[in-house]
Amino acid sequence: MDPVFCEAMSLSQRITRVPIAFDPERGAEVAEKFVAARPEVRDLIGGAAGSSPYLADLCRREGTWLDGATSEAPESVRDSLLAEVAAMEDGALPDGLRQTKRRIALWTGLMDLGGVWSLKDVTGTLTQFADLATDRALKAAVATEIRRKKLPGATEDSLQNAAGMSVLAMGKMGAFELNYSSDIDLICLFDETQFNPDDFAEARSSFVRAIRKMCQTLSERTAEGYVFRTDLRLRPDASVTPVAMSMEAAERYYESLGRTWERAAYIKARACAGDIAAGERFLKTLRPFVWRRHLDFAAIQDAHDMRLRIRDHKGLHKPISHLGHDLKLGEGGIREIEFFTQTRQIIAGGRDPDLRVRGTVEGLTRLASKGWIGQGDADVLIADYRAHREVEHLVQMVADQQTHSLPTSDDEFRRLACLAGETPEAYANQITERLHRVKDLTQTFFAPDQGASGETVPERFEKAVERWKGYPALRSSRAVEIFKRVQSKLFERFDQAARPEEALEHFDGFLAGLPAGVQVFSLFEANPQLLDLVVDIADTAPALGQHLARNAGVFDAVIAGDFFADWPGAAALEAALIEVLAEESDYEKKLDRARVWAREWRFRVGVHHLRGVINAEESGHEYADVATATVAALWPVVVDAFAEKHGPPPGRGASVLGMGSLGASRLNAASDLDLIVIYDGAGEDYSEGRRPLATRAYYARLTQALVTALSAPTSEGRLYEVDMRLRPSGRQGPVATSLESFRNYQSDEAWTWEHLALTRARPIAGAADIAEELEEFRQALLKRPRDRDAILKGVRDMRARLAEAKPGGTPLDAKAGPGRLQDIELFAQTGALLAGSERRSVQEQLKEAVQVFTLTEGEADAMVQSVSLFWRVQAAARLVAGEGSVTSETTGAGAGAFLLRETGVGSVAELDVRLAALADQAAQLISKYIGS
Repeated sequence: MDPVFCEAMSLSQRITRVPIAFDPERGAEVAEKFVAARPEVRDLIGGAAGSSPYLADLCRREGTWLDGATSEAPESVRDSLLAEVAAMEDGALPDGLRQTKRRIALWTGLMDLGGVWSLKDVTGTLTQFADLATDRALKAAVATEIRRKKLPGATEDSLQNAAGMSVLAMGKMGAFELNYSSDIDLICLFDETQFNPDDFAEARSSFVRAIRKMCQTLSERTAEGYVFRTDLRLRPDASVTPVAMSMEAAERYYESLGRTWERAAYIKARACAGDIAAGERFLKTLRPFVWRRHLDFAAIQDAHDMRLRIRDHKGLHKPISHLGHDLKLGEGGIREIEFFTQTRQIIAGGRDPDLRVRGTVEGLTRLASKGWIGQGDADVLIADYRAHREVEHLVQMVADQQTHSLPTSDDEFRRLACLAGETPEAYANQITERLHRVKDLTQTFFAPDQGASGETVPERFEKAVERWKGYPALRSSRAVEIFKRVQSKLFERFDQAARPEEALEHFDGFLAGLPAGVQVFSLFEANPQLLDLVVDIADTAPALGQHLARNAGVFDAVIAGDFFADWPGAAALEAALIEVLAEESDYEKKLDRARVWAREWRFRVGVHHLRGVINAEESGHEYADVATATVAALWPVVVDAFAEKHGPPPGRGASVLGMGSLGASRLNAASDLDLIVIYDGAGEDYSEGRRPLATRAYYARLTQALVTALSAPTSEGRLYEVDMRLRPSGRQGPVATSLESFRNYQSDEAWTWEHLALTRARPIAGAADIAEELEEFRQALLKRPRDRDAILKGVRDMRARLAEAKPGGTPLDAKAGPGRLQDIELFAQTGALLAGSERRSVQEQLKEAVQVFTLTEGEADAMVQSVSLFWRVQAAARLVAGEGSVTSETTGAGAGAFLLRETGVGSVAELDVRLAALADQAAQLISKYIGS
């Protein structure tokens, strides 16, 4: 129903359920006093008062107010109460807040019992009042310190933000989920930067007094009642720290000593009172602590251990029952759902900001939408969570006690059922069914099957397991414990390999390279398919397996939900990386984030290729998309960082050209990047900055900064090796070339090989207008008339130099040597140059060569087959061996099977023969048309 329409309805029209009076006489006695109320409202009041002594007492104390309120819209009553609190004088706060708390409790209880408000409305109203009461009590206490001149430098004007004191709402208050009779968990922090260092101690003492006064106003019980019980024990190291801490001290604590339970607590944290802006800034600084960038499956064990410690401490290891069961902490209770939700959020929220929500229901909804839990499970847990919370409220309404335990006697349980408007038998069944259902849904998540931990190691694997005990990944007892639980699955996977001993040896290399094991083994335990994947990778592509060991964080990408989604393309990748980089303000951190991001996407391409999701040609395009996006997204970051010292780029800026395989949009797993930088100073001689540079020097150093950003090793490794030898004049030329010089050089001085290189040039980053001009110039230059004989002579010279420098290696070397990939690509570029074609891809350029040299249909088919097979071998070889050599003698069973699958040949030895025959044939054809 439309909320606006609902609010226009009277209270009597919105009542959907009515409690049954456990004590009918008391219910009738209270209800008859409300002569102005409609019969439906009197029934609601009578049922509530007849089952809840606390509500009956509130009806008596606030009867006059309630009688008038029942004729108003429920939301208007709430808003009026909150407005009264906002308008109270400081001196009236203690009793005024207590009176408002009575009325809020009475009104909210009736709206809950009558089904007028949803759980969200009920908890939201309680939380709004808690926020307002806390803010008013805090500012009144700070005002007292200011008037007494105890808070150095503070004035009446600074009261608007409580002189820098911020109160963080934690737990249910932080998530707008307060219980009916909840205490409130608060952390009180002040912004030390607002005080002179010499005044810090005095300011802290003043804030400590103010917080104690605030808590007294809220917690002290008088004849008028109380406002909220307050709990400040969630602050860092609460047993030894003051109730008011500086934000800097709290940040240092979390950075060095923060624990998993504290990370979980901060999922729901928000600034609720005082200096809201300072509190939100503090929470922003804690994001790296709360939201780890890797998928933190080790948190599952921490959460499980915490659950067990709580139960041990509270003595809650009891079977589920409708009598005496703890709805919050017992099996199948509210905390199970909250832990289940928050732990999943901790696991994945570092990578996905959409999961960083405070509410339990919203958290479950987001987790389901992202595929971390099934939609059906989420729906069940959401419904059961809401139902649990409603029962919890009823338990607390009976006597305004902060309890979560169901009644221990049948008679008191009958009272609770009456308050819910249910029969005791039906209500007991509903509660126990929910508890069992929640237990079943959450138990396997927190306590996975540990049967494998005690299994005997098969004899054939005993030596390897004994050796593993000395590896860094298994040096902690926790890592050993988790690994024991997954090792049986590991042994099963080895047995399925073509050569189990070889698979074991390759996995040994992966395990030896792991610097630590808890996180990775936790990933394996929570996601068994990863164990299968890593053994497959280690067996098939040992080089990729060793890379995995050094960069185990890439596993995150596999289980992040979209690992097997459609390829997004270079533009979408660039936009995604720009968004990632924007999360960091520090330049070095941006470079680290770029390395992690690119590594994960390249890993995805490699896995897809290994698993046959994509073919070699598709992998080449995807690797090129990742490289293109990386350079395009990093270029403005490099420019901005360089400009901080030397000023903005003089003139029109610069464009980065991708050359070679990058320009042709076909890279392999181990490719470097061929780049050149072209700038247009537009007549400006110097940059304008703190340390201005001459234009030529500016762009030369900016280019070097780009190369460093891409190729320098950081804590996250390096992105790419960069080769700039294709720039004008090669190694002798400047690293950055002006647009005018580039045009003049290419028009009047360039060698044949430089024009051949230009056939694959592609703008990938930088100034769009310069890129457009460069592409127009490239196309016009390539279309110029050519001296065919001179071109062919230049190509013959190049082939001779390449044959001398790179005569070819092993038979499985697909790239170097006559008639192999490099030679065929040179032939294709020659055809494109002679045809004046703007095409960049190898396939398109080869079509041009077929036309230019008038190959027969059979010769054309032979060249197409050759370049296709050589590329498939090259792509596969670089994936399985990196820069290493692949030979028929050293290729393992897994790698060999991958090569044969990719090439459609029966054996590696047969592949040797096939490649040699195709190379001879292609070399003869190239010599036939180019000349010897």
